[in-house]
Amino acid sequence: MRKFEKLEIIKNVSSSWFGLAVNVLVGIFLSPFILHRLGDEAFGIWVLIFSVTGYYGLFDFGIRSSIIRYVSKFTATSDNEDLAKLINTSLFSYTCVGLLTLAITIAGSFYVDSIFKIPPAFLTTARWLFLMVGASVALGFPLGVYGGILEGLQRFYFLNLTNIVSTLLRALLIVITLNRGYGLLTIALITVALPILTSILRAAIVFRILPIPFAWRYVDRGTFRKMANYSSVTFMIILAGRLRFKTDALVIGTFLSSAAITYFSIGSRLVDYATEVVSSLAQIFVPMSSQSDAIGNMDRLRKIYIAGNRACALIMLPMSAVLIILGKSVIEAWVGAKYVAASYPVLVILVIPVTIQLAQAASGRILFGIGRHGKLAIATLIEGVSNLILSILLVRHYGIIGDALGTAIPLTCTMLFFLPFHLSHVLGVPVRTFLRQAYVLPISLCTPMVLALLLMRRWFVPHGYRQLGIHLLVGAVVYGAGLMWAVLSNTALHVEQLTPRAKPEADKLVAAALVETYQEDV
Repeated sequence: MRKFEKLEIIKNVSSSWFGLAVNVLVGIFLSPFILHRLGDEAFGIWVLIFSVTGYYGLFDFGIRSSIIRYVSKFTATSDNEDLAKLINTSLFSYTCVGLLTLAITIAGSFYVDSIFKIPPAFLTTARWLFLMVGASVALGFPLGVYGGILEGLQRFYFLNLTNIVSTLLRALLIVITLNRGYGLLTIALITVALPILTSILRAAIVFRILPIPFAWRYVDRGTFRKMANYSSVTFMIILAGRLRFKTDALVIGTFLSSAAITYFSIGSRLVDYATEVVSSLAQIFVPMSSQSDAIGNMDRLRKIYIAGNRACALIMLPMSAVLIILGKSVIEAWVGAKYVAASYPVLVILVIPVTIQLAQAASGRILFGIGRHGKLAIATLIEGVSNLILSILLVRHYGIIGDALGTAIPLTCTMLFFLPFHLSHVLGVPVRTFLRQAYVLPISLCTPMVLALLLMRRWFVPHGYRQLGIHLLVGAVVYGAGLMWAVLSNTALHVEQLTPRAKPEADKLVAAALVETYQEDV
């Protein structure tokens, strides 16, 4: 790997983790602050409306993923004409999507009360909140093109730095407004306005580093068809993702109450924080894989497959261990002891399958990067539909725990029985080789930390941030020592020489050649 490329990866990953650290710290402080200022009902409505408008992401239709893939591909091959067509066509398509989203938002605001169980006192607030969030998402579609360009250029550090500034400013403004007695709509306005301003700043950055001609002649049907062929498969995965992780608030809000959403969201939000840590690393594998595929470097793709998933597991496994062993203490210190009984089971049920998923986070990104994500789309769509059906069936009898089980069961099946076998077949890597090289080291390094945390918990159970910090410090020292050894000895990044598994088609060709040679000799 070239020195420049290593430097870019370090800048991208380190800025991603720094930005994520800021986001997590702000979330740890801000979520209980907002919850206790607004109350369970208002906070539940906040989560519900953002969950509903989260479905607007379906209107992306996978366009952003095609922007990332083809920007990285066209820049690798220096194809400036096709790059201009891609960006102009994407911008036009997203503008149309934004107008459609705005129309749906205006129409849907009149039916909020007839769909969800919202207390009469919050009805007007819920309608205005829906309008504000929906309008900001609509405007975010065309502005989001520039974020996709930066990802395709592997300039993640620009994305991360703008996110950091936006997050800190949002937290400061929300604290000031709530302390001055303002309510839900004011903090919603702050929350939706800052991402728009951030996107405008990213557009200015793109104009400086990548001169793009804008003209109607670059809005091209052929480019749109190319994008559609790629993004249609991505759209299935986006749809499945919404069914996987964005239906919980809707199901709970429909069959239980907005207050129940609060208890569920506390457990699920901790899992989300862990997800964001791994995703901030895994996102770099899409353009890396796309560039490797563009120049036909299969050996590099196989190394990304092994080393990328190993890196994801090295990050995810210790976080999962902490959430399972110290989850009750984390919830108590974070939002209060009254939420532990209901939220901790949700946390445990969700963190186990999500760990299996995120330990393979590089796999999905590789499939996106090489444009081989069709079967993944089908599998995740089946999983998403199963998730929704199971959640509706189980939430009636088991409450929010049933909804969590509805998410966990299909996700576990997909991640255990489909993804590792599928990508190993695509890249020609034996599954046993993949599992051994990717996961033996992370599990070995995580085991001493688990034992240390269990021993610490037998000594005393933490109930506040200070006691919790002692446990986390001990666990971090134990895990960090092992990780430091792995990095210094180059074990963490080393990948053994991979011998691609022969495919049936290749075996047939070789056999036919041998037969033909034998007949000629005879």
